[in-house]
Amino acid sequence: MRSTQVLSDAKLAIDGGPKAFARQHGPRRPKIGVEEFMSIAERFGFSDDTLERIRLVISVDDLGDGPTLSRFLTAHPPHSKGEAFERAAREIFGCKHALSTSSGTGALHSAMVAVGVGPGREVIVPAIGFFATAATVVAAKGVPIFCDVDESLCIDPEKIEACITPRTVAVAPTCVMGAVPDMDPILEIARKHSLKVIEDCAQAPGAKYKGRCVGTLGDVGCFSISAYKIVGGGEGGLLLTDDNRLYERACQLAECGGLTRPDRFAPPRYEGELFCGTNYRMSELEAAVNVVQIRKMPSLITRYNTIRNSILSKLKTFKEIVPQKIHDPDGGAGYMIRFFPETIELGRKIAAALNAEGIGIGRFLWPAECAVRGKDAPPDWHVYKDMFAVMLQTDPAESGCPFSCPAYHEKGGRIEYNQGDCPVADDLFDRNIQIWLDSGYDEEDCRNIAAGINKVLSAYCMEDENGRQWI
Repeated sequence: MRSTQVLSDAKLAIDGGPKAFARQHGPRRPKIGVEEFMSIAERFGFSDDTLERIRLVISVDDLGDGPTLSRFLTAHPPHSKGEAFERAAREIFGCKHALSTSSGTGALHSAMVAVGVGPGREVIVPAIGFFATAATVVAAKGVPIFCDVDESLCIDPEKIEACITPRTVAVAPTCVMGAVPDMDPILEIARKHSLKVIEDCAQAPGAKYKGRCVGTLGDVGCFSISAYKIVGGGEGGLLLTDDNRLYERACQLAECGGLTRPDRFAPPRYEGELFCGTNYRMSELEAAVNVVQIRKMPSLITRYNTIRNSILSKLKTFKEIVPQKIHDPDGGAGYMIRFFPETIELGRKIAAALNAEGIGIGRFLWPAECAVRGKDAPPDWHVYKDMFAVMLQTDPAESGCPFSCPAYHEKGGRIEYNQGDCPVADDLFDRNIQIWLDSGYDEEDCRNIAAGINKVLSAYCMEDENGRQWI
């Protein structure tokens, strides 16, 4: 009690007196330590024996205060893996700005808001492609307008202008399962009508169109960097742009009101800079994996395209088979071969026969799910007619926005969605067969797969030397 009294009577430390709390007497305990590291190590599938050896090795280290897995608490080494991932993306894609996000959907939502999607505005989206493209238009309070596709299964440039209205602010061409849209005419149409181009490259990271990386041709490029794609280990996304203002607006949404600003808490630097956002930040754990993954991407894409082209070059042409259109044979992300049998019934037979030959067909569309069992295809969020949350114009707040809000109706907006709106998509989606490829295939694998495809197609179809070439 006396020492406390003496201390309280001493001069203030600011005036040269002793500090009241000069040091901590209790032990410092790291918030994140060995157990957390071991929990991560378990996800890699190491054996119990290996895990125990890892534990013994790392338990002898003094972790001090422990690591931080926060991007904004990494001013000292080890520096942020999120920043390292974005730096690698800028280098690989050759773009000015890269924003890492928690998902491809987060990147798309950020892009939609960045280009000005909102109440009373429309975005043209393809009839085939994952639901997230259309869903993020709605999340930004805009209205998606579905445009039909061509035989690449990507948006058909010849049908875009018919979808344009005074309310259109952007078009969002999508790379479908590695296939790249025909970007030159799309960009020409967008420039003609002063529309922004948001490239949804979620399913084709690293693909190219006429020598340029997809995601760098339009105003904004969005990617899914995740376990479901050929690049990524968990859940993550990436946004690219060369436009300073679009980048700042994307950050404003994705970084909870602009936490990446030079002075994050400062008043607006220009009109419209600040608005309420959310948090789509990629975690440091994801970034630690993805910074390694993205550097593997260029060589991985080269391997896939070499394998795809090797197989396609060996395939015969048939009267009843239409190969998927490839807009750039040297581009794309060639992890899949797709074609369209003349009828669904023929497709069922081909699908079953390919499976029997050991050539696995795709797991998303009707061949893998239904053909072998002879069942009808279940709904699939990769085609517009099954995107129920959009087609039914549902709204969690029951406000009717964006489909029936005054901002839309006052601008002449009225929308009804019906199956049959995009007949080419309806037809091709139900008939398409997709064969997944593995990046580890060697030339013998390519020969065997090509031989198996030729074997099956020859059994059910008529060879046609004048048919459309595969490549």
